[in-house]
Amino acid sequence: MQKKIVATDKAPKAIGPYSVAVKAGNFVFCSGQGGLDPATGAVVEGGVEAETRQCFKNLQSVLEAAGSSLQNSVKTTVFLRDMNDFARMNAVYAEFFNGNFPARTTIQAAALPRNIAVEIEVIALLA
Repeated sequence: MQKKIVATDKAPKAIGPYSVAVKAGNFVFCSGQGGLDPATGAVVEGGVEAETRQCFKNLQSVLEAAGSSLQNSVKTTVFLRDMNDFARMNAVYAEFFNGNFPARTTIQAAALPRNIAVEIEVIALLA
């Protein structure tokens, strides 16, 4: 099985020695995306709801570059800075799926890069 690195200008660049996504077999593995504006690199304003929406916009861009989509997601992992934000994140999360929800793990992280409120990673099937 070969792997192929995925890149796109429509999502924030990796801020370390990793790829934003990797295709392997019939899957694409997306690194965690935070609520960063890809044009400026700044954290979007508006709290956990706005950051969650931006996470998904970034993930959509990465998945599209890989030849997939959020609807092909099979597993997500959500990292929250504060588990008290769970209900607000969860309400926005539900907006991005049509009832065909992937498996999910949500954990509170002691700290996230750039002090973001939420980071989400996805594993999806290739379309």
